[in-house]
Amino acid sequence: MVWSQMARISKPSIAALLIIGVLLLTAGTALAAEETPGGNNPLGLQVKSAFLMDAETGQVLYDMNSEEALPPASMSKMMTEYIVMEEIADGNLSWDEVITVQHNAATTTRQGSHVFLAQGDQHTVEELFIAMAVGSANDASIALAEHIEGSEEAFARRMNETAEELGLETAHFINATGLNREDMSPEYQPQSIGGETIMSAKDAAMLAYYILDTHDEFLTYSSIPSYKFRERDKDPMINYNWMLEGNKDVPAFEPYVYEGLDGMKTGHTSAAKYCFTGTAERDGMRLISVVMGAQSEPQRFLQTAKLLDYGFTNFETKTVVAAKSTLETLETVPVSKGVQTEVPIVTESGVSFLVEKEIEPQIELLESTVQSADELVAPIATGTVVGQATYQYTDSSGATLERTVNLVTSEEVKKGSWWRLMFRAIGDFFSGLFNGIVDLF
Repeated sequence: MVWSQMARISKPSIAALLIIGVLLLTAGTALAAEETPGGNNPLGLQVKSAFLMDAETGQVLYDMNSEEALPPASMSKMMTEYIVMEEIADGNLSWDEVITVQHNAATTTRQGSHVFLAQGDQHTVEELFIAMAVGSANDASIALAEHIEGSEEAFARRMNETAEELGLETAHFINATGLNREDMSPEYQPQSIGGETIMSAKDAAMLAYYILDTHDEFLTYSSIPSYKFRERDKDPMINYNWMLEGNKDVPAFEPYVYEGLDGMKTGHTSAAKYCFTGTAERDGMRLISVVMGAQSEPQRFLQTAKLLDYGFTNFETKTVVAAKSTLETLETVPVSKGVQTEVPIVTESGVSFLVEKEIEPQIELLESTVQSADELVAPIATGTVVGQATYQYTDSSGATLERTVNLVTSEEVKKGSWWRLMFRAIGDFFSGLFNGIVDLF
């Protein structure tokens, strides 16, 4: 089986991603704590914090204590996975590149999951990535980290730099695994980074969002139910994610299997209890859920099911503006020095909201802005961004959410000839002169 032959969507800029991050952080929610009777836990979730969002738009659907920084345990490996995939996307690493295991990875057996790597072992990036994604292997995570940055501590510094770039406000990493400091080998405990690894449920969801948005190949790995790391291994490693739809024929996991669920990462330490960042897709709608601090392994999945059931049962995607649509209030914009004096404009992409089922959504065009003729000078290519339109959705609680879409030219505008521009200027002069005379009377 060749796991590396997968499609990947184009990588958006960090700036574009941060726009979504800001929307996620500031948007009103359909079931936020301050808007919902019954306090900040109307679903009665038995966890310390929880979060539910739409994976396409970043729209928040449920928020329970989501900004408190808590130990995430192995959910922090999502950042390790993100950086590995960034390195591959940037051409600095390849799935079939061979990594030689160093001392740190070979001796990290004090706590947690591992695949028993020995110093000097050689495995491909893809093999180690699968061990991390499926078996949550700490030794595989360290081997990848050391290969990329030279040491696990240097890699942890990069994790924190990346967290800052992505706008993760609470995330702090001290290693590539999510282990507590005391559970690391003493000689490899970080000296330049203080504290412990922490991350809020909201930041975990945002990190999952960025992974899905830029590296959708991740789901190919996270959805593997089991994997034999070595041919000589007696048994395959079993994915800690019991909810995978791929487990539907496994009797032990049947009570937890969730339709459409294909990721993303579990976590457990004595400090973190049981955590899980999940994602599932049904009827074209993908949700991201996070629960932290569940009291048992089964509970983290049962509480996740409650969250996802709430989202899929109560919401549906509504496209309010299709891609390449014309605004009723603004069909063209003026152009300077072109063959024509104006150009039609359309929306660059569609605008969608998750709306409450069986309730007519209140959606309006809030504002639209375009560049002036002085700013739009021919020649202008088709698809040139010339403005923006913002739509607002108001839910039944009165909370609002905005989406902004670019307005682009739907035609090319060539530069006008010297003669054309001269006669146009003469015409404009006499037209202005005539109108000025008329105004005198």
